[in-house]
Formats: sequence, structure tokens, C-alpha cells
Amino acid sequence: MSSETSAVPVITIDGPTASGKGTIARLVAQALGWQVLDSGALYRLTALAVHEAGGDGSDAEQAARLARQLDIRFDGAQVFLRGRPVADDIRAEHIGELASRVAAWPAVRAALLERQREFRMPPGLVADGRDMGTVVFPDAPLKIFLDADVGIRAERRYKQLIEKGISVNMVDLLKDLRLRDQRDRGRAHAPLVAAHDAITVDSSRLGVESVVQQVLGLCRARGLAA
Repeated sequence: MSSETSAVPVITIDGPTASGKGTIARLVAQALGWQVLDSGALYRLTALAVHEAGGDGSDAEQAARLARQLDIRFDGAQVFLRGRPVADDIRAEHIGELASRVAAWPAVRAALLERQREFRMPPGLVADGRDMGTVVFPDAPLKIFLDADVGIRAERRYKQLIEKGISVNMVDLLKDLRLRDQRDRGRAHAPLVAAHDAITVDSSRLGVESVVQQVLGLCRARGLAA
């Protein structure tokens, strides 16, 4: 990483599935006029590539190779894989579950590390994920760990899917989130954990705007925003 790049400020927002970190990162980035990185999209794109290649995430070499070869493009809210729009495809629950499996492979994480760091561009970056503050941007001047009760996260995800017209069973959804939490927190390489200097924000009882204002307040306190 060049000294010029390392001078670009980064706000990291890590947290478990359905904690709202993607929404918060996007709104904070908009408020600041900064770049935004949805690192989960890169793992979901890798999972989609694995799925389309007939894999199930059990082959680390295949997943890492596909991660290195990803032909992707971001254009606002749209995401393209090999020139094809896949924003809806990568948000499917089975792709999210597969992404959690392929993300456990160290070779996959290594393949995507530099690609994530390439998003660090002026005037600043808000990056959300699971290891943004611990591995990808350990020098970030502000690190947030956004958490929420798993039952509340399941309810939020249930509402999101129902609004999209996707049929889902609440019991199965809660079970899936618990399994993802266990996998993400328990993996040997880059587990989901709050950085030692992160500020934990529990969004269980907070609305989106309240969390955004809390993060922006921390930005101002750190001299990252006027």
C-alpha cells in the first residue's frame, strides 16, 4: 500500500449477517461524500461463480481460483459479473449461505484482500464486512462493530425477503443465521470479531437513522467530518 493511499481515511463497519452494516455504511458514505465498499458482495460474487461452476464451496482451490478470476463491475447499486447484472442473484439466501462457506477458506480471503484495498480512494472510504477493521484496514482511524440480537436480525431479514416476494420460513431463517454466526466467528482465519480498538454499537433497539447519526457523531469526534 502506497503512503498516498494509506493517507486516505477509512471507516470500517464490521458485524454479523443482517446487523444492518451495509445500509449504515451506504448512508454514512453518502453523508460524507466518500466511497463505499460492500465487501460481502465480493464474497457473494465468488459464491455465485462457484455455484455456476457446479461447486458447493468444499473445494478451496476452485473457490480461490474463481475469486482471483472474477470479472466484475460495480455501477451504483448494480453489480455485474462477466457483463451480466447480478445484484439480485447474489442476494439470494442460498448464495449468502454459500458465501459464508467459501469465505472460510484462507486462499479465498487472500485472493480478495488486495481487491478490497483498491477501493481506498480519496476523499475517504466506508467499508463494511466482517474483517474490515481487523485485517483489511487495520489502520482505519474509526472502527465500528455493529451488532444486534440474532432474533431481531432474523426478523429484519424475514421482512426484507417477504417484501421482495421471497417465501421464507422464520424458523429456518433463524437457524441459518445462527449457523452463519458460528461459522463466521469460529473460522481459524480472519474470524468475525470486534477489533481491539473498535466501538461496538448495538442496533437491536435502534432505528437506521439513529445508528447513522451515532456513527457520524463519532466521525466528527475523530475529525473525519465537519
